[in-house]
Amino acid sequence: MSEALLELRGLRKSYNVGLPNEAEVLHGLDLRLAAGEFVALVGPSGSGKSTLLNIVGLLERMTAGSYRLQGEDVGALDDQALTLLRRRALGFVFQFHHLLPAFSALENVTLPALMAEGRIRRERLQQARDLLAAVGLAQAMDKRPSQLSGGMQQRVAIARALVLQPPLVLADEPTGNLDTASSDEVFRELRRIHAEHGTAFVVVTHDPRLAARCDRLVELVDGRIARDQAVRPPAPPGGGASPPD
Repeated sequence: MSEALLELRGLRKSYNVGLPNEAEVLHGLDLRLAAGEFVALVGPSGSGKSTLLNIVGLLERMTAGSYRLQGEDVGALDDQALTLLRRRALGFVFQFHHLLPAFSALENVTLPALMAEGRIRRERLQQARDLLAAVGLAQAMDKRPSQLSGGMQQRVAIARALVLQPPLVLADEPTGNLDTASSDEVFRELRRIHAEHGTAFVVVTHDPRLAARCDRLVELVDGRIARDQAVRPPAPPGGGASPPD
């Protein structure tokens, strides 16, 4: 078995701890993710998907259990160390692209590098150009979000998530705000990036068509993992591509 990129053991999350209205929303989850996996996270509304993604994304702290990311014991890290680990290990794509409207596509993509490194080095700028070209936006680098279609905006967001070359990208309903054609276009980009670079993805989706095109499906129900199964044989990370979508 390959080395774990991410490993959760006995993960629990409660809100309003110690108060009369304390509520536990995640009940002792065990989850392991190897480098280069492409995983769909599914489940009904209120099942705990967003909470789990926030904990995996180092945006919320767990109440109990253990979480290791790239071998780091997340529970032992202070806020500054968590921020550094988040920048190094994680990329994020959300349902709403959260692009800055006054910035061009290229400027939006370089923002994570600016925040992490304090400046935009020449190689980072070229990397951002290459990423935009790779997602089919070579002719749109200087356009602002309002000049782009919804699918194009989300492809800018994908390039932004990848500019620091994280080993894991968390995508929370990345196609939930798009029509079917744009959804397919964005999902193909995620799969292509996975096949070419071996980037691991966890994709939260309510769309069974997209979940069926992932390599592994994890289903949450009432804060517990109800199902964890292979959907289709995974492609070798960075090697042979998955079947065309």
